[in-house]
Amino acid sequence: MQPSYTVEQADRTLPLVRRIVEDIVVAHQRWRERILELDLLSSTVRADAPSERATELEREVQRLARDIDAFERELAGLGIALKDRRMGLIDFPGEVDGRRVWLCWRLGEPAVRYFHELDAGFGGRKPLPVTVNS
Repeated sequence: MQPSYTVEQADRTLPLVRRIVEDIVVAHQRWRERILELDLLSSTVRADAPSERATELEREVQRLARDIDAFERELAGLGIALKDRRMGLIDFPGEVDGRRVWLCWRLGEPAVRYFHELDAGFGGRKPLPVTVNS
């Protein structure tokens, strides 16, 4: 795990992190839509008659995947773990009551106000103790 973030440090990164995560969520949604379209198209295209649209979709799917990977590397460079591309869920390494935890933030939340144990996920997140928030 990377060095720890305090809640204040995590909150200060949110303007940048929010933009990156928004880009990830939008690109991931587009990627999923293009994959579905490509799957549907592929079921009707014959191998001996390739579709120009299928070729375009394949290129777009690959470009979107590269973009998403680049966004994820940008977060990783900040020491932040992307946990869910669809809902924009990330974790900052941090501490609560002297133990290592993940400070948990989800796109749409105004600030970092939750945490979970290292071996727990989103379902195990809890509100930060008041002493950590201040």
